[in-house]
Amino acid sequence: MKVRNSLRSLKSKPGSVVTRRRGRMVVINRKNPRWNGRQG
Repeated sequence: MKVRNSLRSLKSKPGSVVTRRRGRMVVINRKNPRWNGRQG
């Protein structure tokens, strides 16, 4: 799966974790929930 650029920028934020959930790429950030994102 191609990862969208918006997710790449979220990945570099402090406290963010990239996981796959039900076939989706998800970026979870517990420190700042504003930086959550998903693709797919």
